[in-house]
Amino acid sequence: MNITAIAIVAIICWAIVELTNGAKTKKKSKVSQQKETELEQQVTELKERVETLEKIVTDEKYDLHRQFDDLKKDKVA
Repeated sequence: MNITAIAIVAIICWAIVELTNGAKTKKKSKVSQQKETELEQQVTELKERVETLEKIVTDEKYDLHRQFDDLKKDKVA
């Protein structure tokens, strides 16, 4: 009889712990999902910015303007 009572109490305690941890996990998961979505959006925006910068830097006109600027600096100095 005592072993059965101990087993029942243990199962009830286990169930309470699982339910409590499950509620915390759900709350954390909502917050972490929001944070994950925000971080994914930031990464997407940064990728777009890097692509734009790569286009500017690899453009032939950009290099030509940089060379002209370098020549102007040499004449002034």
